[in-house]
Amino acid sequence: MVNVDAGGGDRLALAVLAQYRMATTEQLHLLIAPGVRIEQTRRRLAKLRLEGLVDRVTLAQAGRTRVWFVTEYGAQVAAQLPELRDWQAPRLASDRTAVRLKTGHGLTVTEVGLAFVQDARRRGEVCRPLDWIPEVYHPLGSGEAVIPDALLYYRQGQGEEWSMLRAFVEVDRATMGPERLAAKIGAYARLHSYVPVPVARPRQPFMEPPEEPWRRRYPVFPRLLFILDNTGPTGIQNRAQALRAAARDTGVAGFLRAVPVLVAAMADLLRDGPAAPVWRPVQDLSRHVSWMHSRDT
Repeated sequence: MVNVDAGGGDRLALAVLAQYRMATTEQLHLLIAPGVRIEQTRRRLAKLRLEGLVDRVTLAQAGRTRVWFVTEYGAQVAAQLPELRDWQAPRLASDRTAVRLKTGHGLTVTEVGLAFVQDARRRGEVCRPLDWIPEVYHPLGSGEAVIPDALLYYRQGQGEEWSMLRAFVEVDRATMGPERLAAKIGAYARLHSYVPVPVARPRQPFMEPPEEPWRRRYPVFPRLLFILDNTGPTGIQNRAQALRAAARDTGVAGFLRAVPVLVAAMADLLRDGPAAPVWRPVQDLSRHVSWMHSRDT
């Protein structure tokens, strides 16, 4: 029989690289082919590069680490893949200079996605590489939007006993002030309650009242996860306290009752795994919970 999926590995590599924006050789290998030798992934990337679908930059300050990304042509091809239905390439995604300048944050976001994928594999649950979707646009009207660093889909449980979890993920590398970080809670609270203003016209008695746009995407509003990196324990605690202060605002009280908002240190997450109780509710930083059971004591 003819192997009709001979290019499946190449297609998955291209799709993951396009969706994640960037990845090192090792990150991509662990995402798409952890069961084989890394040389196979290196050969696959070299082939895709020869075909003009991907390119790389080399980080001299990081032991000459190679960072891969899709070219403009690669993005065009990726956009036609069934795995990336409705995906649109971000601006400058294929620009070498833009990629190089964004590697600090971009590779950290990829590393977090990889941590969730690996954790699901260890637990016998489902979080495939393409279940981590960076930079999903959620409009707020008047040209404003909420764009999380990533949207996570995770199927918890096995067999018939399972549930689908969703989370907005914000990865903070201490490149913005604590107040700007904390303000993101308010932005998500606005998204939770935002209803577009309808075009002025006579209201018909049978018309449904307008609803929040997020309800057309998600059966429940995704939980909100903050991951803090690139600073010591004191810096982590200071930024967590800023999130705690934002949670005291009466304007977000209803949002926080409806949506779990959790914070974790990147080092703890990578050491113990995302499913471990490394998360703290922003309302009570003395508690440690699992992101999947965030109401637990």
